Amino acid sequence: MKEDKSTNILIVDDRPENLLVLESLLEDMDCNIIKANSGNEALGLMLDYEFALVLLDVQMPEMDGFETAELMRGSEKTRYVPIVFVTALSKEKISMFKGYEVGAVDFLYKPIEPIILRSKVRVFIELYNQKKLLEEQSNLLELKIKELTQLKDANFELESLSFMDGLTGIGNRRSFDNYIEVAWKNACRSKKPVSLIMGDIDNFKLLNDTYGHLKGDECLVKVARVLSENVRRPLDFVARYGGEEFIVILPETNSEGAFKIAEEIRKNIKSIEIPNKDSSVSKHMTMSFGITTMIPNQEDQIEDFIEQADKAMYKSKKTGKNKVTIF
Repeated sequence: MKEDKSTNILIVDDRPENLLVLESLLEDMDCNIIKANSGNEALGLMLDYEFALVLLDVQMPEMDGFETAELMRGSEKTRYVPIVFVTALSKEKISMFKGYEVGAVDFLYKPIEPIILRSKVRVFIELYNQKKLLEEQSNLLELKIKELTQLKDANFELESLSFMDGLTGIGNRRSFDNYIEVAWKNACRSKKPVSLIMGDIDNFKLLNDTYGHLKGDECLVKVARVLSENVRRPLDFVARYGGEEFIVILPETNSEGAFKIAEEIRKNIKSIEIPNKDSSVSKHMTMSFGITTMIPNQEDQIEDFIEQADKAMYKSKKTGKNKVTIF
């Protein structure tokens, strides 16, 4: 057997001289010849090797070729290995039918014609090699699809991260800019109101100076959590607008509904009692909010809409802080 060849052919015959004849006829072909002198030995070898073809003698003691073939077809591993029966039996239809019934793909009749044998074996070697090539290409394609899927998932994750505020885990300014355009266009089309709540932490610089930036970051995270817990509808959107400013988009919400949500947020922010002892408003952190509501048309501008919320928020700041003002 030549180890540098990858295609295996199994020849099965109880007579050593027949095995030698078949081996000599096939020795210069591009395959490894593996021999078995019984059906049982053949079945054992088929568990250890992968074969492109089995040349199986019909007349053998203990277990003949038909029984061996039938057992091969009953195994998941060997079910689809091609079997060519080698027989000295006459070409009686009953024998041929039985052979095909147990899984044979062809017959070779003794005495063996070398040209016919080699031609048939060559066909099965080529079929096997094509099958292996297809399997390799399929595996490569599957691997490529897996790599592309992983790359797509990684890109999606990176894209998601680029729309997320790294500290608080809510939307960032970029995600807000994208979402406000969608909400604005939908409001123009549906002729329904859209509201904007802008909030700013009161005396945040004092909080940072008094307790340090780590406490300041912790404060921002807690504010983001309160906002997220109070803005519950699927279409509503919360983002960190920048620094200590946060913003909420409320599609299909009038000013009364927006005011109710802003007031709830304001009260809940105060209730978590984050210390801010040097604040002029309260011993605990507070926030000021501004609200604007609009049923936009094609002439209106998003920038003006945002500016209105900003002006309303600064009015809250100028008139005592810790309050909600509607533009």
